[in-house]
Amino acid sequence: MFFSTTPRPESLRAISDVKLKPFWLDDSVKPEPAPPLTTQIKTDLTIIGGGYTGLWTALQAKQANPSRDVVLLEAGEVAIGASGRNGGFCAASLTHGFSNGRNRWEKELAKLIQLGEQNLDGIEAAIREFNIDCDFIRSGEIHVAVEEYQVEALYEEVNEAARYGMKAKFLTRDEVRARVNSPSYLAGVHEPSCAMLNPARLAWGLKKACLQLGVRFFEGTQVTGLEERRGSLILTTPHGQVEARKVALATNAFPPLLKYLSWYVVPVYDYVLVTEPLSKPQRDSIGWHGREGLADDGNQFHYYRTTEDGRILFGGYDAVYYRNNAVAPHLENRPASFGLLAEHFFQTFPALTGLRFTHAWGGVIDTCSRYTAFWGRAYGGRLAYAMGYTGLGVGASRFGAQVMLDLLNGEKTERTGLQMVKSKPFPFPPEPFRSPIINFTRWSLDQADRNQGRRNLWLRTLDMLGLGFDS
Repeated sequence: MFFSTTPRPESLRAISDVKLKPFWLDDSVKPEPAPPLTTQIKTDLTIIGGGYTGLWTALQAKQANPSRDVVLLEAGEVAIGASGRNGGFCAASLTHGFSNGRNRWEKELAKLIQLGEQNLDGIEAAIREFNIDCDFIRSGEIHVAVEEYQVEALYEEVNEAARYGMKAKFLTRDEVRARVNSPSYLAGVHEPSCAMLNPARLAWGLKKACLQLGVRFFEGTQVTGLEERRGSLILTTPHGQVEARKVALATNAFPPLLKYLSWYVVPVYDYVLVTEPLSKPQRDSIGWHGREGLADDGNQFHYYRTTEDGRILFGGYDAVYYRNNAVAPHLENRPASFGLLAEHFFQTFPALTGLRFTHAWGGVIDTCSRYTAFWGRAYGGRLAYAMGYTGLGVGASRFGAQVMLDLLNGEKTERTGLQMVKSKPFPFPPEPFRSPIINFTRWSLDQADRNQGRRNLWLRTLDMLGLGFDS
């Protein structure tokens, strides 16, 4: 299916009065933020960043050792970043899908798949234990082929993945359309190891659970300085200071306190729309009563899912890098991307023409060259970091937090023994080379999508080197 690059007038009308705010954060149950730090304190473990990685680190640190004094510092508010702006796909995959895992860590892929399944089970168990109301449903995800060449590739991947213990089912055109009716679908693969959830409510629920266990939160508290002093790490904030025995760095796409980490991570903006609730006739026209997540199989792909109140979230395709690793609030509003998403939505579901969108937003993703999280330590093991989830952090962040705690504790575990954990992604070049290389790669991926998947010399070279770019 050829996705248009020019929105029609009816698509632009559908977004003419959207609220420029993440749908998930436009919620009456949003908790009040914790007050900022205004004093000097000491602590056993300080976590920098109040997204999923930081929240899971705090929760699991207190569960493992209730007497440990844990402090979490967040520059804004919990869930204000990627944790409250994503699509709510909570996948078991730790490797950004089967193919990426096989290409990079084939010898340990079966173990990584097993660990990913255990991680998803652990997320569900925590949601139940702490009674987190986040619309968690293990509906699975369907990857759909919208071009003929993608059909065979999906079929072959299902058969190959089964050899590594991955459970997935190939769906013919009639089978996939019986689940979700779109004239663009030619085949599909249902992967059961994925849950849909409300991402902001998960983050707020994790915060509440952490508070119940005694974690101290300080929001509106940006860490502006980090130095080592007498066996401790000193964190400077605008109105206070923390002396910490250990530090977990969980800032992901935002500028890291360890400057060299900016070589490994590129902040990429992703854009999302949410519709008004569908009427019964509108829902009946497309089916989709199972609430599966969906994603098409292009290089520049769309992801979409339904919400608890009967809306459709539709995002992806554009993955925009702004020069010099720019991260700023004004970049969250990109009318060109919103118009393109609206056009592609109605190409996917022409029966819903006339439906309007209520919310539109952008969020920044921490992309690395291998598409999966990576870890490391600094300051003699007193600091650990995890970043680079490339859009799959809703699920993988809990595993990422476990690895960070293993590293901070100096423990040799099954996790720290993984080659995936011990290795680093290839660094990105600095500016002024970074922008043209990334933009040329995006152009090449778009051309491949428009030419039956045929990859040009540049993409083939990146494949050979184990590098690339992914939304």
